[in-house]
Amino acid sequence: MKFVNKTLQELIIPGGYTCSCGRQHVCELKYLNIGRGIVTEVPKMLEAIGAKKPFVVCDPNTWKAAGERVDQILTEAGIEHVNYLVPMERPKPGEWEVGSVVMHLDPSCDLLLAVGSGVLNDICKVVSLATGIPNAVVGTAPSMDGYASNSSSMEVNKVKTTLYNHAPCGILLDTEILAQAPMRMLQAGFGDMIAKYIATCEWRIAHLVTGEYYCEEVAALMRHALSRVVEGADGIPARDPDAVGTIAEGLVLAGIAMAYAQISRPASGLEHYFSHMWEMMALERDEPYDLHGIQVGVGTVLTLKLYKHIRALKPSREKAEAHMASFDPKVWEAEMARIFGKTTGEVLAIEEKAHKNDPAKHAVRLERILNGWDEICRIIDEELPQLETIRAKMEMIGEPTRPSELGISLKDTVDAFIGSRDIRDKYMTSTVLWDLGETDDYVKILEEEAED
Repeated sequence: MKFVNKTLQELIIPGGYTCSCGRQHVCELKYLNIGRGIVTEVPKMLEAIGAKKPFVVCDPNTWKAAGERVDQILTEAGIEHVNYLVPMERPKPGEWEVGSVVMHLDPSCDLLLAVGSGVLNDICKVVSLATGIPNAVVGTAPSMDGYASNSSSMEVNKVKTTLYNHAPCGILLDTEILAQAPMRMLQAGFGDMIAKYIATCEWRIAHLVTGEYYCEEVAALMRHALSRVVEGADGIPARDPDAVGTIAEGLVLAGIAMAYAQISRPASGLEHYFSHMWEMMALERDEPYDLHGIQVGVGTVLTLKLYKHIRALKPSREKAEAHMASFDPKVWEAEMARIFGKTTGEVLAIEEKAHKNDPAKHAVRLERILNGWDEICRIIDEELPQLETIRAKMEMIGEPTRPSELGISLKDTVDAFIGSRDIRDKYMTSTVLWDLGETDDYVKILEEEAED
């Protein structure tokens, strides 16, 4: 099954495809359209979905960008609808915003129609699962890859959490609207996509070390999506709608890959966890933080810097076993308390379920790492680009590449790396280094090279 050879419309056929990995890959989209000037086709999307009365969710910015136009189109088409503006300029993907939409939801509506990008789309996904009302989206920025996925990156008790819920049944992306998004959001979309180099690499390594589910066909689709975005990067500074359309298509393909896999694995790895950690630190301190994709882009650069050293690493059984033998749960809990503050309980609860620190589980993982190190190196060589190439692309479009450009301190960068393995039960680069007893050495590398 070669998904990379299929069109977007073929990828969303009802029933999906039976794959050689043993799973049925399905994307629940009933309607998908990307192109110039197609916002006028909102009524066609509703018809394809079978919706009669949408509940249109905007914020003040997306109302100006496209919501007002959607309202006009629906009115002129004689389609009854209800508009709701989340009352803040930059809503967060949090419990208050979800509750706000739920409390204002008109129960006679049969579709949640988000007009926006990442946050509003994620909020409507969560509300869709809670209410049983399907959801769709009219995109306003190519800023993230979650349009077609069944997951939402949400703040739950001040912890960044991936929730699995309802994927949209319709996506409409007018590239003329997308191209007018703030440049920071265009850069964020690129940053969110270049992360896929790390994500695919880590997915393969995790499969080797833990036996986690992996599908090569989905991974290939992810690589194809990534190549589409990198190809379109040169058109970002000029806001070329065709180039932006290429990026939008790549982002949608990434979401379809996640929907096929039913996990976020194809699309996020350590680079995302730098961002998640920085967001959690900001929430803890009640401080603002940058766009997710912007932070992810910086996290990608940091992770590629680490991989330059990992590729030259010669693992030592003695070092890894000494590290595990000296592990002190009380010392670890104190470090978690220092890093996570009020959310420490959430992190400790994850360990209670996952038992990442269990010596017996560590021994199994270590054996697989040592026996498979040549294969791990081959995976790295196959999946990861040259750091200099990616950084040059980012700088060409004006995207930050260093933590300090986001106002993030070296201490917070190091703490994000240390804490990354503990905020999810997910095997990734920082976990491999922990299993090998290399965390402290790679902290020193970050301290020396984070701002290079």
